[in-house]
Amino acid sequence: MNHLPFATGGALEVRRVFCVGRNYAEHAKEMGHDAREPPFFFAKSAEALTLGPEVPYPPMTSDLHHEVELVVAIGRDGADIAVDAARSHIAGYAVGIDLTRRDLQAVAKKQARPWTLAKSWIGAAPIGTLHAPSEIGHPRRGRIELKVNGAVRQSGDLADMIWSVDEIVAELSRYDRLLTGDLIMTGTPAGVAALVAGDQVEVAIEAVGQARFVIGPASS
Repeated sequence: MNHLPFATGGALEVRRVFCVGRNYAEHAKEMGHDAREPPFFFAKSAEALTLGPEVPYPPMTSDLHHEVELVVAIGRDGADIAVDAARSHIAGYAVGIDLTRRDLQAVAKKQARPWTLAKSWIGAAPIGTLHAPSEIGHPRRGRIELKVNGAVRQSGDLADMIWSVDEIVAELSRYDRLLTGDLIMTGTPAGVAALVAGDQVEVAIEAVGQARFVIGPASS
């Protein structure tokens, strides 16, 4: 998916997709880690993004997990960005889902191998439309929630992030120049769990928007 639409018109050409691991304290605990560890990053391909409405169950897994996240879109290039300048580099926000082949990730962790195949495939990142700061401001608090078949699975608040959006943008820009069109998925609250074919998934972030999709049959 090369272009991500804005809710008010136009689209952003997507470059790279960065993801922040374990950025909510309760999720860090449920994954067996302490809070406030230094942030770490992994990546998905732009082809992982999808607007749905159906997301095929991926091959080579029997343990597909959902992770609802605030997605930040970079709108201005920058390196070594100061924390208090981060907002000037942000073009918009969206609600997204980091789908994870948890069984493959567990094997990769045990063998100290990369997570690539556990995190990135076509359709691994369902996402909603972008909302510009001129429309919604820069949300730093507000409910983030995911439901499966009408039942709440994940519920938290953006204010619960261990590393704030501004800190994440600044930290990531220390390692490489951020480019217009880069996306950053900023972590997920506790409650990650498995999905099966036929599940109806609804995600929402207060002031940012909603998205919904269904898990389809296994892709070929």
